[in-house]
Amino acid sequence: MSDGGKLSARKLSFAYDGRTVLRDVELDVAPGEIVGLLGPNGSGKSTLIKVLTGVHRSYEGSAAFDGREVREFPRRELARQIAVVQQEPSFSFSFTALEIVLMGRHPHLAGLAFESRQDVDLAREALERCGATHLASRSIHELSSGERQRVVFARALTQQPRSLVLDEPASFLDIRHQVALYDIVRQQVADRGCSVLTALHDLNLAAEYCDRIYLLREGRIEAHGSTNSVFTYANLRRVFDTDVYVDTNTLTGKMLVVPLPGRVQRAPDRE
Repeated sequence: MSDGGKLSARKLSFAYDGRTVLRDVELDVAPGEIVGLLGPNGSGKSTLIKVLTGVHRSYEGSAAFDGREVREFPRRELARQIAVVQQEPSFSFSFTALEIVLMGRHPHLAGLAFESRQDVDLAREALERCGATHLASRSIHELSSGERQRVVFARALTQQPRSLVLDEPASFLDIRHQVALYDIVRQQVADRGCSVLTALHDLNLAAEYCDRIYLLREGRIEAHGSTNSVFTYANLRRVFDTDVYVDTNTLTGKMLVVPLPGRVQRAPDRE
């Protein structure tokens, strides 16, 4: 197993045009664990991911990979360490799915060198793991949103990073492929010792796959810790401003969260 890398934030703040989006964020993602980042729309999840992956470099405080500020990394070097799966990737040219996946090898190539047979084999293996081998020769513009997302995830695997950062990667996937994707993520952690930070909306997926959770609201961390300690009625009601039912999944032993319709009233003192 190769060593994963550690992502961390210390007193991290970030602003767009004078409007503060992140406020004094403290976060750690250690090698060998999957950490979930959850919060309502507009809470700052995607912005935090962009700071931690070197897209936004004008932050205050610290955003580091293995103790080194991410803005100090040349982009190619950082891409050898961290692979990012965006929620809605866009493509200007009509590359095939295999060509897209092969782009994951570019950070490892010297100068303008072409991909080797080994690089191609890694790309095909990643497509197979993602159940997308049949898409290899098709244009990325011909694929559905869910198919594109599986191709982009295969590209991240081909990158062979020390850290995976996922921005709602399952949002366009059906239930079967959501589970398949996170099963692969868990296997990456087991096989390579990767650190994984994943932003997601599905609380039950988070409960099943994440080792720890950070709840983000209006740019601040509202709660963090194990799923059991974070997924309480009080925390979820405060962060998402809606009533939920919190229980235990009797099959897996993990937390189970069900949103309640407005007609269902909840006793105010029940946790």
